[in-house]
Amino acid sequence: MRPSPAEIVRTLVAGRLPGLAHVAHRPGPHQVRHVTDPDGRVLLLVPVVSDLAAALRPADGESDVALVLDVLDLPPAAGAPSLGRAWVSGWATRLDGAEERRAALDFAAVEPTGDLLDVGTRFRLHRFEVVEARWERGDAVRRIDPTAYAEAEPDPLHPVEAGLLADLAEHHATEVAGYLRRQLGLPETGPDSAPRVVRIDRYGLLVAHGRPGARRRARLAFPRPLAGREELARLLHPLLCRHAAARHADHA
Repeated sequence: MRPSPAEIVRTLVAGRLPGLAHVAHRPGPHQVRHVTDPDGRVLLLVPVVSDLAAALRPADGESDVALVLDVLDLPPAAGAPSLGRAWVSGWATRLDGAEERRAALDFAAVEPTGDLLDVGTRFRLHRFEVVEARWERGDAVRRIDPTAYAEAEPDPLHPVEAGLLADLAEHHATEVAGYLRRQLGLPETGPDSAPRVVRIDRYGLLVAHGRPGARRRARLAFPRPLAGREELARLLHPLLCRHAAARHADHA
């Protein structure tokens, strides 16, 4: 198994990556701080005095503004492939009163910034429901059904993926390389570089292997989709600890 296109878009726009806001018929784009709430609606944290606040001001007689949020994936490690780019659009409305306070709690659940304490004074929250979603990767652009987007979940490992990859590479490289060789049926010696994990998601590991300049990629699936970092640690702990213990015993 692997993440569906809808899951990838939900993951990219969840709020852990920088975003650009393109407001219809206004100059831009604008850098924006954003998250998605549990229903997949996009929340924008906007300084009251800013070009973005001015762009999001509805025209006379209107209550919302058409907007596109553009989020590009940042590979978590050198040599890791990008998940691509997500584009989601809708009609953004400024929130007020109790609705804004509830939205601030949703924002804090993803990104607990201290600026949320100034919502209503120095900052305002805007929200839009996603009515159109697209996933761009390479030269292909795929439209995502808005209902599938809303029902998907962002990958729980994506926010900590870079740290996980660094930990595996820095502290468990030998154990991980041996495990990957056995799983992929690769020889223990030869001209190929040691296989390494280049991406992790809730469904499995993406592994790079082969000779320098001719690297290939393969996926190793987990027995089940994981709920978070703790499940991944429990899954990998027997593997890493068993082979680490065996190596230390050999040295002794």
